[in-house]
Amino acid sequence: MAKQTTAQPVVRKSGFDFLQALKKNNHRDWFNTHKERYQQEQEQLELFAEALLRELNKHDEIETPSGKKSLHRIYRDIRFSSDKTPYKTNWSGNFKRATKFRRGGYYFHLEPGNSYLAGGFWAPNSPDLKRIRDEIAFDAAPLRKILKSKSFTTTFGALTGEQVKTAPKGFDAAHEAIDLLRFKQYLLIRRFSDKEVLSDQFLAVASATYKNMRPFFDYMSEVLTTDTNGLEI
Repeated sequence: MAKQTTAQPVVRKSGFDFLQALKKNNHRDWFNTHKERYQQEQEQLELFAEALLRELNKHDEIETPSGKKSLHRIYRDIRFSSDKTPYKTNWSGNFKRATKFRRGGYYFHLEPGNSYLAGGFWAPNSPDLKRIRDEIAFDAAPLRKILKSKSFTTTFGALTGEQVKTAPKGFDAAHEAIDLLRFKQYLLIRRFSDKEVLSDQFLAVASATYKNMRPFFDYMSEVLTTDTNGLEI
């Protein structure tokens, strides 16, 4: 119990050092030999994730029950991959927003030289994607206002995600909002240097980054959970 109360909710350099060593020795013998070191770093990451969950719950409602439950396994699924290395070389996790009326999710990826926070809609199903596109085609102005806001552009730059090359089926390639209609994914991503991630300010920065996703999430939640009369579906 004392360990949990005294440890600082930060991403430690030793955690990045472990990942770099794992990248050079990505096999089971090395991992099993260094299993205790892995567990120590995993426990520290759980503390950070728990602190981040507390911060998120100050400005959103999250149903992920704990920081520990937010974390992804370090073991890779290699069944259908040509890359047979057994372990991931990053720390990652996600937080799920509470109830079906709060759409979107929060994700973090911590890796030496490749750390980022992200959120949005990674793989919307066909009905959801159609509802989003129909709304954009009807009136893209509310979404454009969010994407052009200072808080959005300074935090994320621009909306990202996979797109179709010309136009989605059923939509005109000459539509004035075709740049938004082409998206198949709707992702918000902010990248960080190692120095930023390892800073004692990263927890506050991460919370603020997620908070700046809310206008986009609120827009998408309304589109996906109400009918044309504004009634819940």
